[in-house]
Amino acid sequence: MHFTCAARTDVGIVRSGNEDSYLMLAERGVFIVADGMGGHAAGEVASEMAVRIISREIGSLRGVPDAEASERIARSMVTANEAIFERTLSEHDKRGMGTTATALVLLPGRYFIGQVGDSRASLLRDGEFLQITRDHSYVQEQVDAGLLTPEQARVHPYSNVITRCVGAGSDVVPDVYFGDLRAGDVLLLASDGLTGMLEDEQLVKILADPQGPQ
Repeated sequence: MHFTCAARTDVGIVRSGNEDSYLMLAERGVFIVADGMGGHAAGEVASEMAVRIISREIGSLRGVPDAEASERIARSMVTANEAIFERTLSEHDKRGMGTTATALVLLPGRYFIGQVGDSRASLLRDGEFLQITRDHSYVQEQVDAGLLTPEQARVHPYSNVITRCVGAGSDVVPDVYFGDLRAGDVLLLASDGLTGMLEDEQLVKILADPQGPQ
């Protein structure tokens, strides 16, 4: 399987610190994005711990049966949650920290995604842009209940409130997604620092650029 990849993070124009972390292990087909939260740079600590622990626990999934691959991805996020939560208990200045985490694993002809929070995985295929993951957020719950439209959710004052994250409690339940890959597919992992600022039409234009991901 041949693919090209690129990654970038930016502090943006609002905050002084960058609490996002990412990891790109192309040789293993493992890609992770985490968006931390918490004061005193604790969010940066949580997101860095998440990508490091998740990547270590996933290891290589080549040749691993699909059911075991899904289980290992979910378990990697549970392990990261335990480590981060333990640190919030032992270090006073880390209390309340946590992070989103979205991990993508590419295997021949298919992908697996583990997710906690509202950092998204999306797929551009034949000009159609599909959001694979489902946000663990207050506004998504309101959309699911029919109380908000997706357009209203984007500009809602609580749009940044997440309902599930890695490290905030003693346990966490990750969602795991999987699907087939086709030639020409483009996958995007991104925190809400990107998806909250750009419309889908803008993302499609960027992802479809023939110059490639970088």
